[in-house]
Amino acid sequence: MKFYDSELKVMDLLWRNGALSAKQIADELKHSIGWNKNTSYTVIKKLVDKGAVRRTEPGFFCTPLIEQEAARQSALTEVLDKFYQGSVGLLFASLLTRESLSPEEVEQLRSMIEERK
Repeated sequence: MKFYDSELKVMDLLWRNGALSAKQIADELKHSIGWNKNTSYTVIKKLVDKGAVRRTEPGFFCTPLIEQEAARQSALTEVLDKFYQGSVGLLFASLLTRESLSPEEVEQLRSMIEERK
């Protein structure tokens, strides 16, 4: 499932907090990024229509139906397919040439690779 940036703002709140009322979501997004209530409710409706969020009454409570890690994996697969011909190695090489990694991060990556062998 693909999420637009606006949808991710709502999903991030739900992933961090679990079920929230639409009012709580709208209040938080008004405070953090300046959205009005109608914008928040419109995005919530789109997420409900997509099947990413369940809406329950009373109180218009919203619960995420998609796990954050599943969304990450889906987005990563899309990036891999679009830009790296499905190759994790090409993605990894691109990250290594772009980012300056601390010695701790390099060691962490080595450990993760060793665990996968």
